Amino acid sequence: MSSKQATGKKGIIDCDVHVYPKSREELNKYLPQPWRDWYRPLTRAYGNIQGNRADAKPPGGGGAGTDPDFLREQLIDEYGIDYAILLPRAMLNNLPNPDMASAVAAAYNDWLADTWLDKYNHDGVFKGSLYIATQDPAGAAREIERWAGHPHFVQVMTDSGATAPFGQRQYYPIYEACEKYGFPLAIHPGTDGMGINHQPTPGHPTRYIEFHTCLSLAFQAHLVSFLTEGVFVKFPKFKIALVEGGVSWLAPLMWRLDAEYKGLRYEVPWLEKRPSEFLRDHVRMTSQPIERPDDDKYLFAMLEAMDAEHILMFASDYPHWDFDSPRRAFPKLPDELHRRIFFENAKEFYNL
Repeated sequence: MSSKQATGKKGIIDCDVHVYPKSREELNKYLPQPWRDWYRPLTRAYGNIQGNRADAKPPGGGGAGTDPDFLREQLIDEYGIDYAILLPRAMLNNLPNPDMASAVAAAYNDWLADTWLDKYNHDGVFKGSLYIATQDPAGAAREIERWAGHPHFVQVMTDSGATAPFGQRQYYPIYEACEKYGFPLAIHPGTDGMGINHQPTPGHPTRYIEFHTCLSLAFQAHLVSFLTEGVFVKFPKFKIALVEGGVSWLAPLMWRLDAEYKGLRYEVPWLEKRPSEFLRDHVRMTSQPIERPDDDKYLFAMLEAMDAEHILMFASDYPHWDFDSPRRAFPKLPDELHRRIFFENAKEFYNL
């Protein structure tokens, strides 16, 4: 019997699991004054939208993603997850005060380290994401340095909402710190068009279905910016993970960018190869929400076109309403492709 069979593990790394403080009071323990009194999260109102699975609320009370025992039962044990990459949802990039944003990021990191990565983590299954505020690049770099060497933080994370595309030079202190301390940067949807941030569509959408369908637009803009600004040339060991932004757009976007590069490479002389050739060394994407066509032959064609064997990592997006079960997210995949998507790509990317 293999070790995975003996422990109930299935060879799955879930790259997008959301956890939250049990209450504002729990977070306040780590948030100094005056920010404890001043900080109020900004939200986007689209009516009565259920953000989480109806069955994800713990039976003992509290919100979804706040009870480690129930999360273990409903996700880790149910599906045999080897590692869960935790992404808290602080939603900070929209705050106009950079000092407040960095203070809240630090509080979330202290909270996550003390609870999910320590008290609740006897077997090391939980791996954390280090929150930063991109409107304070110098502060973000210091926060990354503060946690360097922690055994369970495996990446830095930020929201996709921004005042400028992420390839631009004002963000370089963040990437320099990530490269120095060996952290990839995860970008997750959030705060687009809120507070100080720009909306990636021509204007604000009126309904949640419109907003949710267009989540990938900010990701596309950020990725093109990373590539054309030469971030991966300036920081050759720096890597990014595009989390919960869809995947089907990657191949046609790279086809277009490579075509533009043929005629406009004089604008980007630092790129000595096609933009798409940077992906395998620097970019990973998570599967949820996977665009599943009616005919799975198109899904397989998409996976091949985007080099999913080397770029795609499985994610469930637990406990959100559009959770992807490891058993149902994909049709039956070839064994090697299944192993790469569900386990090996994330194992290599996060050095697990």
